[in-house]
Amino acid sequence: MRLPDPARARTRAALPHREPTGRSEPGYTTRPVTGRARPEEQEAILAAALRRAQEASPLGLVVCDLDSTLLDNRPRLARILQDYGRVAGLPELLGARPEYWQGWSLEGALQNAGLSPALVAAHTPPARRYFGEWFFTNAYCRLDVPVPGAPDYVRALVAVGGRVAYVSGRPRSMEEGTREAFRRYGFPLPDGHFVHLFLKPRRDLPDDAWKAEASRLVDRLGPVVAAFDNEPAHVNAYREVWPAAITVHLDTDHSGRPIVVHPCIPSVRDFRRGERPEHLQLLRTARS
Repeated sequence: MRLPDPARARTRAALPHREPTGRSEPGYTTRPVTGRARPEEQEAILAAALRRAQEASPLGLVVCDLDSTLLDNRPRLARILQDYGRVAGLPELLGARPEYWQGWSLEGALQNAGLSPALVAAHTPPARRYFGEWFFTNAYCRLDVPVPGAPDYVRALVAVGGRVAYVSGRPRSMEEGTREAFRRYGFPLPDGHFVHLFLKPRRDLPDDAWKAEASRLVDRLGPVVAAFDNEPAHVNAYREVWPAAITVHLDTDHSGRPIVVHPCIPSVRDFRRGERPEHLQLLRTARS
């Protein structure tokens, strides 16, 4: 199927963000429970990493992935699907919502949008090519929203004296849009001292290879005390590379590879915490 000139989609993508619907909190999209995380343990897991960052101050580093860890990119996916619907003449896709994406399945999103099985089969290949062209762009990644609690948690890490290394599989060409999302939602901005940003030097570099390379770059900055990632292969690798660190799995979504998270690695659904006295005391101590 031949699609119209993507310049029209480029123009639409640069328009102000149309807020996604179905949110549980301002700035967040709803996400189904995937099952590994235990909500009753989340607060203690996040507090332990925060405490570790404080104890290792000012040298300790906390590694954080971006997509599906700190940032929810499903609004980006929904907008690209809407724009594909425009150029492909599929009105069913014009109302695509972030919640249509359960995992990384394009076929599932097309089905959830209301396409018939025949249309799903016909449009999956061209839609996949369309996504390949537009997913890794600044115009669309500006639409990402935080995973609940993420901006506050990263700010808390910095407030207690920790340093943060954002380590993402995004290519460096997406730095502009990534920084814009950081500014919009109040994430600490990369400054090369307290906060670092590591993006892939080449888009064709496999994520697994890049995360291994990035871990070596991070090691040059100081000791890693905690690491957060949604991809099972990556949290497992981090546990091996940094055995003394607290490695935490984000139970959001992942690539779907049949890799099991190591049983010793805890999972959390997001970064929301209760305002327990121990959390407030950590911040008071850091500010005094």
